Amino acid sequence: MGLSIKTEEADRLARELAQLTGETMTEAITKAMRERLERLRAEQEAQDDYIGRMKAFVRERADLYDRRPVTKREWDEACGDTPEELGF
Repeated sequence: MGLSIKTEEADRLARELAQLTGETMTEAITKAMRERLERLRAEQEAQDDYIGRMKAFVRERADLYDRRPVTKREWDEACGDTPEELGF
């Protein structure tokens, strides 16, 4: 199996990582990729869990509120735009 490092920066980073860890470049790169994948998967799971919890929260409370369309009269009353309040 081959992995070709095509940029000077990638080569420099891989060598520096290997030197700091005392691992071979292959070990250092493999471990770095594994750790990043684990972080990304955990972030995705947390995001999915958050979305699921929010949907459940909304479903549990949806019937507690009046969700019918607001009539013009109700809107005007809420905004203070009734004929009485406007002086008509």
